[in-house]
Amino acid sequence: MTQPRMSAAPRRAMWPLYAAGFTTAFGAHGIAANLGGFSEDAVTSLLVLGGLLALYDGAEVLLKPVFGSLADRIGGKPVLLGGLIAFAAASALYAIADSPGWLWAARLGQGAAASAFSPSASALVARLNPAAERGRAFGSYGFYKSIGYTLGPLLGGVLVWAGGLRLLFTVMAVCAAGVALWAALAVPVVPPLPRKRQTVADLARRLADRSFLAPTACLAAATAALSVGVGFLPVSGAAAGLGTVATGAAVSVLAATAAVVQPKAGRALDSGRLTTRTGLLTGLLVTAAGLAAAMLPGLAGVLIASALIGTGTGLITPLGFAALAAATPEERMGQTMGSAELGRELGDAGGPLLVAAVATVAGLTYGYAALAALLAAGALLALAGRRGRTTPAAAPSSPA
Repeated sequence: MTQPRMSAAPRRAMWPLYAAGFTTAFGAHGIAANLGGFSEDAVTSLLVLGGLLALYDGAEVLLKPVFGSLADRIGGKPVLLGGLIAFAAASALYAIADSPGWLWAARLGQGAAASAFSPSASALVARLNPAAERGRAFGSYGFYKSIGYTLGPLLGGVLVWAGGLRLLFTVMAVCAAGVALWAALAVPVVPPLPRKRQTVADLARRLADRSFLAPTACLAAATAALSVGVGFLPVSGAAAGLGTVATGAAVSVLAATAAVVQPKAGRALDSGRLTTRTGLLTGLLVTAAGLAAAMLPGLAGVLIASALIGTGTGLITPLGFAALAAATPEERMGQTMGSAELGRELGDAGGPLLVAAVATVAGLTYGYAALAALLAAGALLALAGRRGRTTPAAAPSSPA
């Protein structure tokens, strides 16, 4: 049955969702970037640091699809509010207790809570906007997440310098609680829609369909490139003799570019000036070019790579989510967004692992080349598949 056409939600209803996106990005990067140097009694080795970082991401990988499905069952707003409140509670836990053991518990709680409110916010962005305006909505949502990724390490470092990690956790608790209150007052209730019974086989078929796999693969590729850029471009800068300020400023170009491009890409999609397929393929090729540019020596290579990777990922992110929303039944929106977020988390982990593995054997330049080749190959395969499908379709119109 066709759902009645809805009008766009008022801007005041969208702002808390954008703030939730900022919160999850700020919480992930602000704390992760400052765990290593703050306390010798809590982070005693690189192994402990790696465990604390993996704890947050591991919780997200396991739980995002679960909470996405729960949002479909009971509605997105309760899961959003519950996740934000849980994030505030987990952050306050360490701020009050201030012991190494509670740091592990707090970090696990933050990851589990972000697994709830992140896909719920994405699903609500889709549910609260008609299909013709989802590009703009997801572009704005991605913009504020990018701001969180950009400012997280910087603001987190300032807070840790001023008052230690407890102050950073306190600010995160206050931020999440404030966003939860804002969302409770401003975000309308979006009731769950009637759903047909879905078997495991039905879910597997839907997630294996090209309409899900192609955008999710693009989102995973974009996240992989973004993680590699943030993690490895400073290494390239240091190897070229650049100082930390120069490399930090150069790499910040990546996040800033992605933040600027995302709303523009979303508006271009809504106005018909850009198609999803063209935008995603262009984003993959531009991102691959950015990774190839990282092979260039010196500051020029870092700057060009940052700008191109930021542009490519800024194209892919809002278009990928808009494509997923367009191909998903409204009653399954949370499940799709949670599963897509899982794909992004796998890209977040897989990209750096691939580059690191190749770099260990052959050098960092070849690590960049390997990921660039993988992204370019994906784009070329998609183009070849498109030509293969359009050729038979033209046959009936030709004379016999």
